[in-house]
Amino acid sequence: MSNETIQAVRGMNDILPDEAGLWLWFEEVVRDWLHSYGYRNIRMPLVEPTSLFKRAIGEVTDIVEKEMYSFEDALNGDHLTLRPEGTASCVRAVLQHNLLYNAPQRLYYSGQMFRHERPQKGRYRQFHQVGVEAMGFAGPDIDAEQIMMCDRLWKQLGLRDVTLQLNTLGDSASRHRHREKLIAYFEQHKDVLDADATRRLHSNPLRILDSKNPAMQELVAGAPKLMDELEEDALKHFDELQSILKRHDIAFEINHKLVRGLDYYNRTVFEWVTTRLGAQGTVCAGGRYDGLVEQIGGKPAPAMGFAMGVERLLALVLEDGMALPKAEVDVYVVHQGELAGHLASRVAEQLRDDKLRVLLHCGGGSFKSQMKKADASGAQIAVVIGDDEAQAGEVAVKPMQGGEQVRVKVQDIVATANKLIKQE
Repeated sequence: MSNETIQAVRGMNDILPDEAGLWLWFEEVVRDWLHSYGYRNIRMPLVEPTSLFKRAIGEVTDIVEKEMYSFEDALNGDHLTLRPEGTASCVRAVLQHNLLYNAPQRLYYSGQMFRHERPQKGRYRQFHQVGVEAMGFAGPDIDAEQIMMCDRLWKQLGLRDVTLQLNTLGDSASRHRHREKLIAYFEQHKDVLDADATRRLHSNPLRILDSKNPAMQELVAGAPKLMDELEEDALKHFDELQSILKRHDIAFEINHKLVRGLDYYNRTVFEWVTTRLGAQGTVCAGGRYDGLVEQIGGKPAPAMGFAMGVERLLALVLEDGMALPKAEVDVYVVHQGELAGHLASRVAEQLRDDKLRVLLHCGGGSFKSQMKKADASGAQIAVVIGDDEAQAGEVAVKPMQGGEQVRVKVQDIVATANKLIKQE
C-alpha cells in the first residue's frame, strides 16, 4: 500500500475552520433574508436519475454533454448523476410530493453542485449554490420580486460593482421562428463558426449567441434578434417587469445576447455580474421556466427562479475588505490538579447551560502555558481552578482584557461570568 499523502479531488475544496466562520455568517444572513420574503427551505438528494437532467436541462447543452458526473449504480444498474444544478431536483421533489396541489410555492435550498469543468478562480468542480424557486406564479411581479430580493442582499453584504443584465426569451412559438432565422443566418457564415457553434447550429442555435469566442463576436452582434419575434403577451410581460424595476430604482441593462445555458428558460432571464472576478463574472442568474413542470411530468404550471454561487459571492465579500470572522469564545476554563479537573468540567457545563461559549482546557500543562492558550483563544474571561480553589468550592475569574481577578463561590460563577462579559 502506498504511503503517499492523499489529496482532495481536483476542483473539490476543503473549507477550513478559519474560512468556515465566513460561510456560517453568510448562511445566517441568507437564511434571514429568504425568510423575510416568505421562502421556505426544501432539501433534495445530491444524486438524481440521469434522465431528470437530460429531460430538464436539454441533451444538447454543455452541462449534459460535457460536465455531468454520471455513473451506473453497480448494484442495480440505475443511471445516476451528481446534481449539476438545483432547479430540476426542486421541481421533481415538488411534483413527487404534490406540493403544488393546494397553493403556489416559494422555496429555497442550498448545498453542493457538481460539474466537471476546468478549475479556476470562481469555478470549481464541487461548488455551492443557494437556489430560490417560486412555482405557480405567472405574472411579472414575481420576476421583479426575485430581482429586488437580490438587490437587497447585495446591499446587506456590502457588495460593490454588481450590475443587472436582463433579457426575455419569449415563448416557444417566437423562439421557433427565431431559431429558423438564426440557422439560416449562421449557415450563410459557416466559415466563421468555430467547432462549438458548428455543432450547435441545428441542435441549439440560440446558444451560439452566448459564445465567448472573440473571433465570433461581430457575427453574433449581427444575428437576428429574438426581440423582433416576440408576441404581444411576452412583450407586455417584459415591459411590466421593467416598469416595476424602474419604480423601485433597480438599474439594469438589456442584453439581447443573454440566453442562459439551460434549455428550460422562457421569457425573463437575468444575470447579476461583476468585472472583479475575471472570466467568472456571473455571481447570480436565473429566469422563468414555465414549461419545466410539465416537461418533468406534472400539470402545466408557471415558475421563476435563480441561483447564486456562494464561492463567488464570498470572494467579492472578502475583496471588499471584510475580515474573516473568528469563532467567538466567552470563557476559557484553566485548571491544574485532580480535584480541579473534576470541578472544571462541572463548571464548564454550568456555563454552557446558560448559553455561554466555553473552551475547557484539555491536555494538561502549567497555569502559565494554559493562560497563553486562553489569551490566544479570544475568550473574554478565564476561569482559573486549582486544587485549593476546588477544596474551598470556589473559582478565580480573570478578565482577559485587563481588570482585577476575583474569587467567587462555584454557585456564583454563572452570574459573575455574565456580569464581566457584559462589561467587556
